Amino acid sequence: MVSQPSRRTVRGALVATAAVVAAALPTAPATAQPSAADALKKYNELSEQASKLNQDHLKAQGDLAAKQGELDKAKGDLAVAQKAEESLRGQVDLLTEATNSGARFSQISALLVSDSQQDFLNRMSAINILAADNAEALQKLQDAVNAADNATKTANEATEVSKKLLAEIDAKKAELDKQLADAKAQYNSLSASVRKQLANSGDMSNISVPAGTAGKALEFALAQRGKDYVYGSNGPDTWDCSSLIQKAYAYAGVSIGRTSYAQAAAGRQVSVSEIKAGDIIVYYSSQSHVAMAVDGIRAVHASTEGVPVKIADIQSIGPISVVRRIEG
Repeated sequence: MVSQPSRRTVRGALVATAAVVAAALPTAPATAQPSAADALKKYNELSEQASKLNQDHLKAQGDLAAKQGELDKAKGDLAVAQKAEESLRGQVDLLTEATNSGARFSQISALLVSDSQQDFLNRMSAINILAADNAEALQKLQDAVNAADNATKTANEATEVSKKLLAEIDAKKAELDKQLADAKAQYNSLSASVRKQLANSGDMSNISVPAGTAGKALEFALAQRGKDYVYGSNGPDTWDCSSLIQKAYAYAGVSIGRTSYAQAAAGRQVSVSEIKAGDIIVYYSSQSHVAMAVDGIRAVHASTEGVPVKIADIQSIGPISVVRRIEG
């Protein structure tokens, strides 16, 4: 079973942590205190906005990859159709050549040159077969041409969509870079003592996990404590919030989406009162941040730049949007 400290113990620890941060803020002159507090608040706001943009950027990349797959398939369909068209056109040309050279017979010529009734029937059967083959080849040729046209149209449409998605990604990346720069500047404006407190890895003690998939995923997530947060990182030395959760469940043998948006739809929904180890907790109305429950009180998460992967009180991370359970 997961170690579950009492709420009084956890809340007491949080109060103590808050006292440390408060004590780290300058006390003279008096007007400096609100400035440092405002800087910390602004940094948290910018970090949350940057986190959402990061998830948007990742989603756009995923959409582009999907459209590129559609484009590749369309190009493959086009190549197949063109090959079929070339092959069938050759077959039709051979039949046409045979017709022009007199290899095919009309009903009258077949009657005139036949030695017997059976010979006539054989010749007429051959004529009908050639005619049917010709008609079938022509129809197949037309179908192949139509398929090639449709594949071309699909490929062109997919290409245009991909171009638009690429432009969207570039725009989001530029916006993300600006938000990251703002958040970094706000972080740098904090006092050295506050930054040191933020960079603290928190509880690094050994925590037991339950058996099963959720426990294995939690084991992985807990092992990442102390590692740096980097926007868009996929590990193994640095993480963003959703890559940590994705890789944790991959370690447990379960594939889930890369973004917090995808993870907000993974598994099944449970209530906040039902939270247990391994549950995915999605935060904010934008669903731009995720954490993994350690128990009903704590969660481990990669929060933002300048703050390592660490354990925090579930409610202190932010407003909960949805809780998803992958196992059970």
